[in-house]
Amino acid sequence: MKKKLFIFSNESIYTNDNKFYCDNIDLKSTPEGLNRKFEVNLLGRKSPKQRSHEIKIKKIKVFNNIFSYLSEVKDATKNKDSKFLIISISPYTFLISLFIKILGQKPIVYLRSDGYGEYKAILGKPGLLIYHLMFSITGAISNLISCRDYILKGKKGKIINPSQLDSTWLRQPKNTEVKNFKLLYVGRLRIEKGIFALSELIRNKRDIFLTIIGAEKENSYKINQSNIKILPTQNNKTKLIKHYDEHNIFILPSFTEGHPMVLLEALARRRPVVIFDEIKHVIGDKKGVFVSKRNFLSFLSTLNTIKKNYKKIQKDMKKNKLPTNKEFIDKFIKYIDDFN
Repeated sequence: MKKKLFIFSNESIYTNDNKFYCDNIDLKSTPEGLNRKFEVNLLGRKSPKQRSHEIKIKKIKVFNNIFSYLSEVKDATKNKDSKFLIISISPYTFLISLFIKILGQKPIVYLRSDGYGEYKAILGKPGLLIYHLMFSITGAISNLISCRDYILKGKKGKIINPSQLDSTWLRQPKNTEVKNFKLLYVGRLRIEKGIFALSELIRNKRDIFLTIIGAEKENSYKINQSNIKILPTQNNKTKLIKHYDEHNIFILPSFTEGHPMVLLEALARRRPVVIFDEIKHVIGDKKGVFVSKRNFLSFLSTLNTIKKNYKKIQKDMKKNKLPTNKEFIDKFIKYIDDFN
């Protein structure tokens, strides 16, 4: 009989006709993968807005307020053999981790990104103080799993390499060349993602074209430029891969990142990636990732370097050893089992 694993997320989940949807692909694939070993129960906040990715596990509950959420947490902790996984630290999940500890259980907290950077990008210095308080207490009462060692800030924890890659992503990419700069960005339209700063950087630059995939309707109006094409989230993997293959450079303009899945996707399709100084830690030993300063002269110089050496760069990118989703889930299962 499978052990129960309760997963608590701050992500909003949309429900319609007994189906459940989220925007973050990680919230879909991680519970689905862990469901191989555990009886996964996913709990999250109810979203009034439609979301993109259907979560295909049987046991999902969503809540309109923190009180009904905590009531369900209380019931879940009555089973002493269950495991409790919290995805990311937010005011919502911070309260849940405290409540689980008060009720005599020790939660596992999975840190997918650097919360310090995210809260600073959104709230400035007060954001740093808020996150520091939540992180310090959470680290003291929880078992930690992180996608980067630096995110743990010296606290003890397990390191894992998240990935959505499978054999479809890793099949032979379509060859391309650079005549015009055809940039691709896949992700949400958020301040911390740097996409608004990027749009200003390339404003009125006729030889640079950018396609954005993943734009929310309520934010898409904020970018209105002739050299930028905005498309909604693409749930079909084959069609998304086609978008990667139709562009020659991938751009990740974020101010803060942990272990960006889209970086792995771009590398799997052998599309050189441009990032900015703030997230140069994501490179590691990966080939084909280039760092630019956040000004146009540096950005253009980086693009021209890629254009000049494109074939050599793609050849070097073949040497990348990219983690797969199976490897990620297998290690995640092992870590959860290891925690008492």
